This record gives sequence, C-alpha cells and structure tokens, in this order.
Amino acid sequence: MKIQLLAPEEIRHQIWKELSRATQDRHHAWRTPVLASACAEGLANARTVVLRAADATLGHLQIYTDARSAKFTEIVGQSNALFVFWSPRLSWQLRVRVDIATLSTGPQVASLWERVKQSAAASDYLSPSAPGTPLVSDASLSSETPLGNGHFAVLNAQVIEMDWLELASTGHRRAKITADTWEWLTP
Repeated sequence: MKIQLLAPEEIRHQIWKELSRATQDRHHAWRTPVLASACAEGLANARTVVLRAADATLGHLQIYTDARSAKFTEIVGQSNALFVFWSPRLSWQLRVRVDIATLSTGPQVASLWERVKQSAAASDYLSPSAPGTPLVSDASLSSETPLGNGHFAVLNAQVIEMDWLELASTGHRRAKITADTWEWLTP
C-alpha cells in the first residue's frame, strides 16, 4: 500500500486545523505544548501551558497566565519565545517561533476574564500568592489585593516561523514554514 504524502499547502492547512482542534479538545496532544522563553540571565526556561486560541488567518496563538508568574515577567523582558508541540497520532513535531504580547488589563483581558471567572480555573488567578511562592505558612501569603480580574493575563503570540517534522517509517520530512514561504529541510 502506497502512502499518499500531503503537499505543502495541505500540511499548512492541517497544522492550523490541529492547532484549532487542540483549543477545543482537552485530549488533543497539542492542547498542552511546551513554551520556552529566556530568563533575565539569558537562560532557557520551559514549561507546559494550555493552548487557548489559534487563528490561522492572523497567524496567532493564545495562552493565559498569572501576571505574577515568571513566564509573564520573562516575556515582558524578552518577547521572543518558542512553542513545542508533539502529536503521537500524527507523528508530528511542531516548533513554533513567536513574538508574544503580554496583556494584563484592557478590553480583551476583561472579556476573556468574564468566561474564565465562571470556571474552576478562576481560583488560579485569584490566589493571594504568586505562582512558585514557597508554601511555608499563612503568614507568607501576600496581602496584595487582586484587581477585578485577579491576576489573569493573556499572552498573544504572533507566529514568526514554524519548523514542522514528520516522523515516518517511509522517511522523515521536515519543513520551515512562514506566513508566505515554505522550505523543505533535511530532517
């Protein structure tokens, strides 16, 4: 049986289709990519995040975070970051280089907070302690009063470039993809 290989435009379409599905399907492998950014010392820092939105037309990905988190601070200092996605079902790895805008106030944050505050996740943004704070005692809890949206923040990632890798017994394929270019690479 001969396996039909997808053409570049079909692959690009399938990538964005999978990213979009991941925002709706809690069990999709791309729902929880790794986000890597650089700390103030220039060292890499990576963590798993939840993909909340994907827009192929705008080339845009979105995640939520606590405005007091290290990732928020790191991205404010250096907006270039990298998402890494892996799908065992597709045998695809996708590395996505992005430029991230951080938002902790404004109409977009308020609108998204209206939905989030109705969910169990709201407590993550209302905690008196910042993410990563040692749990020593109640005395260590911050007395800072959260804003109306708690410490909820939005990270809007503009896709700069994708590095797509398909692993297959018939031969691996790899490509570098931008909004208007496609370049095949050695896997």
